[in-house]
Amino acid sequence: MTAVQPAIVVLGIGNLLWADEGFGVRCAEALAAGWHFAPGVQVVDGGTQGLYLLPQVQAATHLLIFDAVDYGLPPGTLKLVEDDEVPRFLGARKMSLHQTGFQEVLSLARLTGHWPAHVLLVGCQPAELDDFGGSLTPPVKTALPQALAAALQRLRAWGADPQPALQDTLHPAAAAEPPTVPVLAMGAYEEGRPSAARACRIGDERFLPPARQGEEAAPCA
Repeated sequence: MTAVQPAIVVLGIGNLLWADEGFGVRCAEALAAGWHFAPGVQVVDGGTQGLYLLPQVQAATHLLIFDAVDYGLPPGTLKLVEDDEVPRFLGARKMSLHQTGFQEVLSLARLTGHWPAHVLLVGCQPAELDDFGGSLTPPVKTALPQALAAALQRLRAWGADPQPALQDTLHPAAAAEPPTVPVLAMGAYEEGRPSAARACRIGDERFLPPARQGEEAAPCA
């Protein structure tokens, strides 16, 4: 009897434009850039798509989620939550609209009878969520390698067969497009940010509407 191939979905949840809210997407980006996987494995930038992610969740037999979660722990602390406990932690505290939307996705997946057999949430305690246009803070960025290591360990156990991208001879055709568009990749995103004198916590001129003719943008406090 032929074994059923698992359908493994890795979702990075969050908003890149709000500092540590981008943790989940940055994890998915790093995973896709550094590793190739066996057929049937998807690495997805879930962003803030909410209910649009329902088909991916319903199709998954194994679901791994990266997200910034307020556990009430020191910034940068990782906490792994599994299976039926995952929705409870995603809704522990509403930090942004994406969490409510994804909690509904999981509820609908269960309601329709398509709850994945295995679910793992790799959550990181954020330090800063209000820096519009900012990147990950140092403690959260430092936690990235540990988050990826935890995810890779579980993906191996699930049969995803991760192989380093530069040494991948087992899955030479497994390379996928990066989950984030190039202009939002972490390096380009950070390099493109204006100096501290021009970019502050109230915003970033790349995302704020231009001042009307004859007006100057409000200075940072």
